[in-house]
Amino acid sequence: MEQKPHIGNLIKNELKNQGRSITWLSSQIGYSREHMYKLFRNEYIYTDLLLKISQILKHDFFKYYSSYLEDKEM
Repeated sequence: MEQKPHIGNLIKNELKNQGRSITWLSSQIGYSREHMYKLFRNEYIYTDLLLKISQILKHDFFKYYSSYLEDKEM
C-alpha cells in the first residue's frame, strides 16, 4: 500500500462486503445516517471510533495503517 489509507472508503467497502447497511452501522455506533455519510468521506477518524467500528464489524482497520508504515520503512 503506497498511498495513505482513506479510512472512510475502507469502512464503507467493508460494510458492503459484509452485506450490512449504513443504517445498521449508524445504529450500532449511535450516529445518524447523514453523519455516517460524512464519516465515509473522511480520510481519518479518531482512534477510539475506529476501534469501536473495528469491533462491531470484526475487522482490523488499523492494519491498513501498519501496512502503510511498513511500506514507508520507519
